[in-house]
Amino acid sequence: MKRMLASLVAVTFTSAVSMAAVTGSVGFSGTAKTEVIKMSADPACAKANAKPVMKEDVVVNANKTLANVFVYVKEGVKKESVPAAPTTPVKLDQAGCRYNPHVVALRLGQPLQIVNSDAIMHNVHSMSKQSNSFNMGMATKGQSIEKKLTKPEVMMKVKCDVHGWMTTYVSVMEHPYFSITNDQGSFTIDGLPDGDYTFEAVHEKLGAKTAKGKVAGGVAKVDFAF
Repeated sequence: MKRMLASLVAVTFTSAVSMAAVTGSVGFSGTAKTEVIKMSADPACAKANAKPVMKEDVVVNANKTLANVFVYVKEGVKKESVPAAPTTPVKLDQAGCRYNPHVVALRLGQPLQIVNSDAIMHNVHSMSKQSNSFNMGMATKGQSIEKKLTKPEVMMKVKCDVHGWMTTYVSVMEHPYFSITNDQGSFTIDGLPDGDYTFEAVHEKLGAKTAKGKVAGGVAKVDFAF
């Protein structure tokens, strides 16, 4: 598959006045070819989807922005400003022979709840470079397993060894100052104290871009572009 992918074209950091949060978007300039996932190798997966399912490695929104970009504060967070991690699990579902969501993030110490909503055998295999790894089969519909990841890691790949197209990316953070771009390419990071920070936007295929900026009055705006 051929793809033309433009490099960074703009990074801006400006003041905002509308709400107490860091907001922004991740734009895309270039051409990305969308592909249908071929599920014919497993008829049960093909039957589970009434319509063709598209690959999610580069999702370009209608407004020329990117979905599924993980944006977080890379540098500048003071440990004393970090609240305790939630105890409520973050859910990662296997449904229709796909991971949902495609990009997920949670706090260090917060449980990751992995669910199989298919009556299909799946295998959940983490490709960790920093945290603890796991590799487990999930054969029963409704089966649920909780995992706790032991070290911070950005965009850890998790795959299914049974269905090669099934991938998701899990980020584990020591602080809560992160977000994931939506179907408008936008993100919001709430509650970040005033100060100087380095922000990073990470995409599974296109890599990472950073921007430095100052949060004043709890408010800032940062825009990235790939």
